Amino acid sequence: MNTTTSLPEPSGRQADLDLALQVVAGDSAAFARLMRQYNRRLFRLARVTLKHDGDAEDALQDAYLQAFRAIGKFRGDASLGTWLSQLVMNECWGRLRKQARRDGIARFVPTAPEAEAAPVDTEIDAMDAAPAEKPEDALSRAQLRTLIERRLDDLPESFAAVFVLRAVEELSVEETAQSLGIPEATVRSRYFRARGLLRESLALDLDSAQRDVFAFDGERCDRIVASVLARLRDQADHERRFALAPTR
Repeated sequence: MNTTTSLPEPSGRQADLDLALQVVAGDSAAFARLMRQYNRRLFRLARVTLKHDGDAEDALQDAYLQAFRAIGKFRGDASLGTWLSQLVMNECWGRLRKQARRDGIARFVPTAPEAEAAPVDTEIDAMDAAPAEKPEDALSRAQLRTLIERRLDDLPESFAAVFVLRAVEELSVEETAQSLGIPEATVRSRYFRARGLLRESLALDLDSAQRDVFAFDGERCDRIVASVLARLRDQADHERRFALAPTR
């Protein structure tokens, strides 16, 4: 009996190289697959750096165009995720420099290293099916997410970028350092500081919010007062009629 054995699917560095070679060969579907695989991580990175959804989308698209033109130079010494992250950060920093020059602001904007770093595992941007949730739970979660995003916007972009890669995308310290072109010790210190700043700002939000629990606004106050006074008048009228009623 003839038996056939299936070859294992390539993973890690080889999968990155295979995907890159498909793109170099002009496979548009492969390039679309690459973008879908890394879209979420790279958008988040651009968003916390540029602080604006539209600017982040523009920067990400420009970085992808650069990646398409340069992917023939990709050798797999770093993961595609790291390589793309460096391109995105370079694009974002370039935009920040231009903005600073237009505004006449002197600011230091770092430059990501050109060298590729050590490889990491590829990330598949797929969302598992989540259990059904109540509409009010979904609304609360959306409001909390909006609050966290607003507080992330208040952080310096260098801190926010580290926080997103470490806490949101769950990259390791090494992977984060490679993606941002900074020492691992800097990743640790910025992550620690970012968490502390977020805790402080969210604690202030919580303190403000808890004072508004079961809010008792002016309209509700007026309604209760009016209702009680009306009931007192009705009760007084009832007692008056009872007192005036003839007795047998």
